[in-house]
Amino acid sequence: MNQPLSAETRTEANDPMLLSPDAARALLAEVPWRRFAVIGDSTAAGTGDPAPGYETRSWPDRLARALRSAHPDLEYLNTGVMGATIAQVRDTQLRQVLEFAPDLVHISCGGNDLFLPDADLARVESDLDELCAALAADGARLSMFTLADAFFDRLRSLRPRFVAFADIVRRVAGRHDAILTEFWEHPARLREDWLSADRIHLTMAGQAVVAAELLKSLGRHGDSTPTGTVGNRRRPGHED
Repeated sequence: MNQPLSAETRTEANDPMLLSPDAARALLAEVPWRRFAVIGDSTAAGTGDPAPGYETRSWPDRLARALRSAHPDLEYLNTGVMGATIAQVRDTQLRQVLEFAPDLVHISCGGNDLFLPDADLARVESDLDELCAALAADGARLSMFTLADAFFDRLRSLRPRFVAFADIVRRVAGRHDAILTEFWEHPARLREDWLSADRIHLTMAGQAVVAAELLKSLGRHGDSTPTGTVGNRRRPGHED
């Protein structure tokens, strides 16, 4: 029986959780999206430490590259900002993303709200729901993911909040027919090179796994359209 590869011997070339460029291109060959946006906090921005054996490239940039490999006309925008709360994302990023007129939007925010001492989970859900509603109003397909359960050591006390937040993400994603990718119990979260030195952000090895899982999710859902959005997508410059 083959033993799992250690962080010292694992690279992008032999990581079993990743996909080759050819496999990624094949999975994305039939997806309809040509305007991909990412909005949110440091998770959206792709903040994290380098990892030996892995390209220093964030998961959004990896995903955009894979989409563009399959569809060279793809346009990509990432407005993610480290430290942003949901309200700050709404106030400083939403307009730019809406003006970009994406047909696929990934939303990653809410975690910073939970670090606040007066965190209100009901308010977090309401704010995230409103943000998703605004992004989906013009027919864009939404993408979301749950954060991985890596709340150990000094972050252990925050785990109950993030258990609840994972459920919030699932409920909000369901209400907006978002493509949901689950990381809460993903086996990669137990890898020694999953998290950066701050024990919060992913390393580039972790980012590579996230990109691969999102790519698979998009490939599985590429032929589906959210209810009520067929024919509603407007392109930049289009006047009703």
